[in-house]
Amino acid sequence: MSFTDFFWTARDGLPLHARDYAPAVGNGKSPVICIHGLTRNARDFEDLAPRIAATGRRVLAVDVRGRGLSARDPNPMNYHPGTYAADMVSLLAAAGVERAVFVGTSMGGLITMVMTSLKPEAIAAAVLNDVGPELSPVGLARIAGYTGLASRFDTWDAAVAYARAINEAAFPGYGPADWDVFARRLFDQRDGAFILAYDPDIAAPIKAAAEAAAKTQAEGGQALAPPDMYPLFRALAKDRPLLLVRGGISDLIDPAIADRMRAAAPAMAYVEVPGVGHAPMLTEPEAWGAIEKLLEAAP
Repeated sequence: MSFTDFFWTARDGLPLHARDYAPAVGNGKSPVICIHGLTRNARDFEDLAPRIAATGRRVLAVDVRGRGLSARDPNPMNYHPGTYAADMVSLLAAAGVERAVFVGTSMGGLITMVMTSLKPEAIAAAVLNDVGPELSPVGLARIAGYTGLASRFDTWDAAVAYARAINEAAFPGYGPADWDVFARRLFDQRDGAFILAYDPDIAAPIKAAAEAAAKTQAEGGQALAPPDMYPLFRALAKDRPLLLVRGGISDLIDPAIADRMRAAAPAMAYVEVPGVGHAPMLTEPEAWGAIEKLLEAAP
């Protein structure tokens, strides 16, 4: 199923982009907004979005600022979920959408949670893909270890090898053809090279926080605790369909975190995708079956 390019302007003037998939046959239900993870882009949903559109819902798969066809922010310290959530509010207005089902992978799920503090009435239902109000330091360290580093490769084979090296732990069952497809979602071809489709400076806030924590520790102080996201998570789970999809071998949402999330939101639906880490592509049978049920229940 084809899409059209949808461009809108953030409230700070930055031009942003989404892929807009028209429903096969409109059913009058809320559109779906798909939001990708930290270093990814709208292409992550190139298989999922058509499936959802075939159910009768419009789908907007966004390129978060600094990724894909969205502009890069001249101030890298704006690369954080608060800014991104405000961008989603601007998208709703520009696209004429009052309420939507939000599908958030990793960072996209954090953005969705922050949306509850900005425009809660706009969230008809939500899918949290391998993300929650707390995250394992193991997965966080792995992601921080590669974000913003290598970004340009001279050959396609080198680009594919990079995609595999970074993500093989999450998709141990992938073969060569799968990695070729995967790499095409990550890279743009430009100036005779293959370049990751994100601004390396998205790592700036992460590095700044790490440096501040290290300085505080060196000076004998106590590092600030991360913000408590559970109030936002509970707000997201209140009075709307919510689904947590967990990769069965995820290093970001471990079983203990998933158990605490389920205890905090007993009505939340839950599914694990076996043999997949962080994060499922959401077209796996287990994930897609759970998403179909949520879409049936969502307005």
